Amino acid sequence: MKKNKLSYSQNYCELTREQLVDIMESTLSKRRFKHVMRVEKTALALAERFEADKEKVSIAAIAHDYAKENPDEEMRDLIISENLDLDMLQYGSNIWHGPLGAVLMKNEYNLDDEDILEAIKYHTIGSPRMSLVAQVIYVADFIEPNRSFKGVDDARELAETDLTSAVAYISRHTITNLIKRKTKIYPKAIETYNAWAVKNKEDQDDPFVN
Repeated sequence: MKKNKLSYSQNYCELTREQLVDIMESTLSKRRFKHVMRVEKTALALAERFEADKEKVSIAAIAHDYAKENPDEEMRDLIISENLDLDMLQYGSNIWHGPLGAVLMKNEYNLDDEDILEAIKYHTIGSPRMSLVAQVIYVADFIEPNRSFKGVDDARELAETDLTSAVAYISRHTITNLIKRKTKIYPKAIETYNAWAVKNKEDQDDPFVN
């Protein structure tokens, strides 16, 4: 069990922080669990910087990859049984695990806060409209300390002062990377790019546009 000064009010979820951490530690691989804890630490720093609700941010960060390592067949069945977007079936678990993680946290642990559920749901693909909590998780997942790919330092720099610009940069980086890899792009990720990256470029000059 990991110690942390943050205590949950349990207004949003029936679990204490310690219980939530224990669930993730027993559910996820050691590597994935360590990632989750780094994301929480990063997200809480962003929450402090941009005045987001720390309890909501902590819950979303710890739970964001809850479904990440579930078997594909189990995830496919859940997409169908929960009447989720069936277009997701054309894509892989990188697309599925966010929306399914939100469903499972709601069904299994009575997590009923929309900001938290949205943050879990959209942490990979984003959304045209994201709450402050969702933006924090979207950015924290991308910039957590073990990330070392090209472009992550630019995202970290933007996240120091401007969360919106960081979201815009990450949405563009994601689309660009998928295009370079000649990977099929989930349409909702393009909607995120259109809503954040394009609008951000119109609103201000982005220092990291080549």
